[in-house]
Amino acid sequence: MSITLVATSRTDLGKGASRRLRHTNQTPGVVYGAGKDPVSLTFEHKELMKVEAVEAFYSSILNLEIDGVSEQVLLKDIQRHSFKDRIQHLDLLRVDATHKLHTTVPLHFLNEDTAEAVKNGGVIAHLANELEVTCLPADLPAFLEVDIANVEIGQTVHISDVKLPKGVESVELIKGEEYDLPLLAITLKKVATEEAETEATEADAAE
Repeated sequence: MSITLVATSRTDLGKGASRRLRHTNQTPGVVYGAGKDPVSLTFEHKELMKVEAVEAFYSSILNLEIDGVSEQVLLKDIQRHSFKDRIQHLDLLRVDATHKLHTTVPLHFLNEDTAEAVKNGGVIAHLANELEVTCLPADLPAFLEVDIANVEIGQTVHISDVKLPKGVESVELIKGEEYDLPLLAITLKKVATEEAETEATEADAAE
């Protein structure tokens, strides 16, 4: 899915300028990287909210149009208002098609409701919901699928169990097998309850 952000460059900088922008339903931002100078930007807040609702906005290569000129970027940071449904600022990183990037990709766990282990009383424990990967921009997936249909009670799904697309590597696994971290586990409901009760008892004792 291709997502396009439309922005205009701005020269009126500082906290006061950003505050004025927000009062007119606009959002300040910045794009940097790829050996080029940073450029301060202005976005229409209404349009930002539309694309922000799409999951791929957070993990895909985005098309950024600045004053009619396009370049490819990746979302690096998004600042939100403490209690209002409002985006306060965007940080975007230019991507170079010839250089690998490091970023996180969401995990989609398939067949959670229909897995035999769950039907037989298993309880799913999510230990991670995203995975850090490295790849060229053109190879970056919007998400990674993890099928747990055949995961049995007592089993744990690790990073090495995730089928990565061609050209995509796990940042953790590059470090070595000892970094093959758990992503999901299925335990018996009784065991999960007992563990929770034990943790609660220990916490009360500590207090």
